[in-house]
Amino acid sequence: MSIPFSDIQKQTNDLLGRDFYHLSQGSIDIKSTAPNGVNFTVKGKTGKDNSINASIESKYTDKASGLTLTQGWNNANSLDTKIELSELLTPGLKTELITSLVPNGNRNAKLNFYYQHSIVNTRLFFDLLKGPLTTADLTFNHDGFIVGGELGYDISSAKVNKYNVGLGYKNPLYSIGLTASNNLSVFSAAYYHKISPLVEAGAKATWDSVKSSNVNVEFATKYKLDSSSSIKAKISDSGLTALSYQQVLRPGVTLGLGASFDALKLSEPVHKLGFSLSFAA
Repeated sequence: MSIPFSDIQKQTNDLLGRDFYHLSQGSIDIKSTAPNGVNFTVKGKTGKDNSINASIESKYTDKASGLTLTQGWNNANSLDTKIELSELLTPGLKTELITSLVPNGNRNAKLNFYYQHSIVNTRLFFDLLKGPLTTADLTFNHDGFIVGGELGYDISSAKVNKYNVGLGYKNPLYSIGLTASNNLSVFSAAYYHKISPLVEAGAKATWDSVKSSNVNVEFATKYKLDSSSSIKAKISDSGLTALSYQQVLRPGVTLGLGASFDALKLSEPVHKLGFSLSFAA
């Protein structure tokens, strides 16, 4: 099946970014399902300024009609609603309306369309209250090769505000992705390799032609200890090293532990420890 433009480097980005719990000192999420099929999710996470970000979300799906309704409320007093309708008019087409409302504060509304085919994947996003702005992306997929682009347009000023392109190749064992983003000023190359059923590795190099002449490089690897636990490690040329450990304590309960260290500032208090705890029922 075809993949969207944002997923050209997804496997590498997931390996470099997911499960590194040093991003917050602690996080917890609880998921449950009511007898009528409504899913509930409660999340809490400490922020960089030691604040606590918390939210509660409910999600209901009517499989017969393809309608999904998600409603959330967080401690910033933001009321979030998402309405999704799958298989709209034709197979592979989905639409969603996302709204966010802070009483006596900010309001946001977005209308999005997704179309997925075996060869073509395209998306169209409308920010209804800003601009309005629209962003569209399109990829063509054939025999593992992917080529695509993204375009942003400000309707009120009739101007293109961003344009990006990408090229990739993907098969079950490895993938590569090349992108030029930020109006073709930031270039990145990503590589992912599933070395064995137990070991994964990936690397990404990024060059911002506007801000620096240097290329930033990151490398990550994951090792599956057994069916219920795994460890990950990553290191970048800036000296940042991160480690994480994930363990399924019992069905529905997962613990994550992580740490990050700055190898160039070992004597300074910049190192972090973190954890996450997830419950699902």
